[in-house]
Amino acid sequence: MRTHVPNVTFKTRVRDESVGGDNPFNWKDLSTDELFSGKTVVLFALPGAFTPTCSTSHLPRYEALYDDFKDAGVDEVVCLSVNDAFVMHQWGVSQGRKNVFLLPDGSGRFTRKMGMLVDKDNLGFGYRSWRYSMLVRDGKIEKMFIEADFGDNCPTDPFEVSDADTMLNYIRGEAASKEKVA
Repeated sequence: MRTHVPNVTFKTRVRDESVGGDNPFNWKDLSTDELFSGKTVVLFALPGAFTPTCSTSHLPRYEALYDDFKDAGVDEVVCLSVNDAFVMHQWGVSQGRKNVFLLPDGSGRFTRKMGMLVDKDNLGFGYRSWRYSMLVRDGKIEKMFIEADFGDNCPTDPFEVSDADTMLNYIRGEAASKEKVA
């Protein structure tokens, strides 16, 4: 099990009004250091934008609990998928996403280095992320919730422990434990 997030650079897109037209975006490199250094981050990873569980449950619940995560001391909530920046952007638009940062891992480099890249060829997806969530403090992985049955071509899509409520309950329980000790 990794103790720190891997060092990679993500290819993201940012709004740039100087570009004009229907697609006013420019490329922006975003390093894991920029994303995680000096921050408390909840990252949840899922198999793909526009897929059923990801679109009906996983992302919407993290979006709904975003303020609760902020109140619990989380600086950023990040959704990672092995999709490109264009797909992630359009998925965010279709989902009405306002707060959760959608992080494209288009080439799967981060996911592979995390040991979470799986073949989902049985679904016609190719290589994608296994479903998991993690709490990261200043680049150090403090807690991971990894769905059961990890492996290539899993015939099911487990979604029991990487959900927003499990992560929020963990963070709140951790804070309550620290308060009892003090």
